[in-house]
Amino acid sequence: MSETLPLCPECSSAFVYPADALLTCPECGHEWSPVAAAEGGVRDAVGNLLADGDTVTVIKDLKLKGSSTVIKVGTKVRGIRLVDGDHDIDCKLPGVGQIGLKSQFVKKVAE
Repeated sequence: MSETLPLCPECSSAFVYPADALLTCPECGHEWSPVAAAEGGVRDAVGNLLADGDTVTVIKDLKLKGSSTVIKVGTKVRGIRLVDGDHDIDCKLPGVGQIGLKSQFVKKVAE
């Protein structure tokens, strides 16, 4: 079965299996949409395509490195900017300032 499925994008494991609409890696636990991987672009945690200027919400409490500050679940982030790199979203949070977020921790908000 794994000969027709792609390698895990996180750990390059060949032991990938389909679970509903997602592909799952049993070694690292990474889940991703095969459609999103084929189309490219930056996608949020549920597979929605993101664009510059979108509004997203944080889906997990995020601790800021080097600080005791935590970005809480449900925090709305307006006017995101997509960039290349590990943290593929640049944004400004009130009370925190300029910050980079990973798209896997946000969900697009329908406006």
